[in-house]
Amino acid sequence: MLTRLRLENFKSWKDTGDIALKPITGFFGANSSGKTSLIQALLLLKQTADSSDRGLVFHFGNNRTPVNLGDFESVIHGHDTGNELKIALDWNAERPLRVTDTSANQEVVRSNHIGFEVASQEVEDRAGKSLIVDQMSYHVGRAVFGMRRNSKSKYDLFTDGTDFEFARRGGRAWSPPAPDQCYGFPGQARAYFTNAGFLSDLEFALEERLWRVYHLGPLRAHPERRYTWSGAEPTDMGRAGESVVDAILASRKWGNIIRRGRGKRSRTLEEHVANWLKDLGLVHDFRIVPLADGIPVFEVRVRKAPGSTEALITDVGFGVSQVLPALVLCFYVPEGSTVILEQPEIHLHPDIQAGLADVFIDAWKTRKVQIVVESHSEHLLHRLQRRIAEEGIPEKDVGLFFCSADSNGSNLTPLELDTYGNIENWPKDFFGDQFGEIAAMSDAALKRQGYVE
Repeated sequence: MLTRLRLENFKSWKDTGDIALKPITGFFGANSSGKTSLIQALLLLKQTADSSDRGLVFHFGNNRTPVNLGDFESVIHGHDTGNELKIALDWNAERPLRVTDTSANQEVVRSNHIGFEVASQEVEDRAGKSLIVDQMSYHVGRAVFGMRRNSKSKYDLFTDGTDFEFARRGGRAWSPPAPDQCYGFPGQARAYFTNAGFLSDLEFALEERLWRVYHLGPLRAHPERRYTWSGAEPTDMGRAGESVVDAILASRKWGNIIRRGRGKRSRTLEEHVANWLKDLGLVHDFRIVPLADGIPVFEVRVRKAPGSTEALITDVGFGVSQVLPALVLCFYVPEGSTVILEQPEIHLHPDIQAGLADVFIDAWKTRKVQIVVESHSEHLLHRLQRRIAEEGIPEKDVGLFFCSADSNGSNLTPLELDTYGNIENWPKDFFGDQFGEIAAMSDAALKRQGYVE
């Protein structure tokens, strides 16, 4: 599970400070307040790790990646390319990472608590402008291992927090070259030192964590009357949820089940999603059926109420098709994954927006799927508060943040939750000036009735 994020000089954020990520983390705030940028930073790391181009410090994206951020100038705070971009990410691994000093044949550190930090800037020389890594490092528990730049093109390995020292091989003391991308130690770092083999384990730990980050954007694909399935087994729902039917059919093929805890019957993904659609009040029945035997063409059919006639998903309103990718993603990804959802409440009735909070709690409880959500929905927020008060989820497992903006950029306020779900530092105009609107309406009514001039 991701546990900490910090950004410096990233888009509208001068410095976010340490953001404590919880099993359910919600970012709220007005438009253009920086909420989406927090998510984009995570996706930037993910698509960089996914890229096969080891020469790119960051893969800022294109029309095939989760996010397209343009270039360094577009990303750096204030578009000031003299600034240094910094990203830090911590997580808890399912298994402890063990670092061993092979030259001394002893363990240096063992911990589930792992982190990564990178600082990067743009430099200019006779060849033109280029993005470089100033410093990048990993921490495993108390121990830190990294690389820092000592000149335009030369780097040094360094450690901190332990007595461990990198042991050089014989021969000339060459300096390792620049890191591979923003997070990889170059092969020479392992070649020049006898006890640096574990550096590959650090890189893989980050890649493994980022591979388990999944994202669904705010705009969903329109439903189709028929779906052709080629047997594809997608890793996620696609950027707009276009792969949701493929995912359900692949899960049916695999025979995946969701274990719901002691005394509760396990369900297939399809059954679990159908049950949630019913609980949310969207439909009574949901099923995917082949158009004919032996033909890989399918229809998504639903019934709105008991005894009603079945209809295609295209004919029952937009809500079902909009919420379906979010539901499926939460229960389709591998256990222990992180799911990032942008505005999952779009096109949904307030009651269903509130019900999404229960979906997220269920995903965490049954499958340890961490949810990071960017939202404008007060109904979703209030349901989370209610569940905390009802002891459906402890307040320590929920992290809520309010994003705002001023002339200096974005600001982040962690919302302080008590054990009863109360927010003790409710920001001004959190969801607009509701009391001001009511007061203005009352004042207008009194004037129209002649009681006030």
